[in-house]
Amino acid sequence: MLITVEAGAASRTCKGETIFVNLHGASLTTTIGLNAGMRISIHVYLTDKRAAARVVFVDPKNPLRCGIELAEPQNIWGVNLPPEDWEKTAALESGH
Repeated sequence: MLITVEAGAASRTCKGETIFVNLHGASLTTTIGLNAGMRISIHVYLTDKRAAARVVFVDPKNPLRCGIELAEPQNIWGVNLPPEDWEKTAALESGH
């Protein structure tokens, strides 16, 4: 994935790799260190989707690992999501 870091008038671009993802954000590693609070733009090559995000966590032991929050919850990652009634369906299948 491609990450564009927007820091004031300047912007930088780096590559990143997701560790885990969800509709609200992701944990990822990057090729440059990011700071908590930074506004970034994510481009996922696999899906060709883009989203605005914010860095919400930087691992103090590994500054190239961070957590991001998407500006709007969405599936830009291309992962299959469970159906909205998956808990009800799972309970019916297990007999509960």
